[in-house]
Amino acid sequence: MSDITIIEAIKQAIDEIMAADERVFVFGEDIGVRGGVFRATEGLQEKYGPLRVIDSPLAESVIVGACIGAAMNDTLPIAEIQFADFIFPAFNQIVSEAARVRYRTNGDFGVPIVIRTPYGGGVHGALYHSQSIEAFFCHVPGLKVVAPATPYDAKGLLKASVEDPDPVLFLEHKRCYRLIRGEVPAEDYRVPLGKAAVRREGSDLSVFAYGLMLHHALEAAESLAVEGVNAEVLDLRTLRPLDEEAILASTRKTGKVLIVHEDNLTGGLGGEIAALISQHAFEYLDAPVTRLAGPDAPAMPYAATLEEAFMPSPASIAEAMRQLAAY
Repeated sequence: MSDITIIEAIKQAIDEIMAADERVFVFGEDIGVRGGVFRATEGLQEKYGPLRVIDSPLAESVIVGACIGAAMNDTLPIAEIQFADFIFPAFNQIVSEAARVRYRTNGDFGVPIVIRTPYGGGVHGALYHSQSIEAFFCHVPGLKVVAPATPYDAKGLLKASVEDPDPVLFLEHKRCYRLIRGEVPAEDYRVPLGKAAVRREGSDLSVFAYGLMLHHALEAAESLAVEGVNAEVLDLRTLRPLDEEAILASTRKTGKVLIVHEDNLTGGLGGEIAALISQHAFEYLDAPVTRLAGPDAPAMPYAATLEEAFMPSPASIAEAMRQLAAY
């Protein structure tokens, strides 16, 4: 076991799967000589050469479009979008092409592509370097959406994503890159897509979260334990498909649910989870399903005080948990 950061775990995953399978290549802006803006691919071009770690033009539609074509010709591309905010020029390639190729070809072709991108706030990235994009893409059948919160999961889920026969959008919270550390085994392993993980057992209420918000929720849960409130915290890990079984099991166990994400409230993933619970576990609820999310503002502000106000925090999550527990 080694204690590493999430960014180190991602680099290890890419390195190891490239070493194991020569069909894997990486394509993105500044990922070669520079090693990426967050250094996720540092040293890999020198190791594997410029034909497998390829610096792309500044054109996201080209990055994803070229990788789709390559994926349909017996390769396993890892496309990097430098920031999630920049992914929208490739929206058509992802939604109308990659996610639908298997359906439109009646299963004759798949698109085994992984699209990695850092998302989320907390780094003073402001307007165009802080967005959470998951809700746009979780709407799309044929596309898997993954959001790991620990080094162990980042490495295991990334390897599983590369080996998946269909497209995967792999979201990496940039605030977690070097903030979160954890033990990762030396041996090869995978974390299956579509499975949530209980990070904290509890009986009084359930909190569902992912990415940075998972760690805030765990901190909030520990603070409420001192007050006698025993919260269960579920790490969703895969956002499409959701682990409906785990979500409903936790709901039925505690009868109270708080869903936390930093994406805007309206149209966010929390609404889908709330609908799922209302339809399939309504009779178990002892309180309304509650959501805590970013405000419906056009963008995250640059000013530190406003950015702090925009994002859910351990304190605001604890307060929402406290109010829910009082029902």
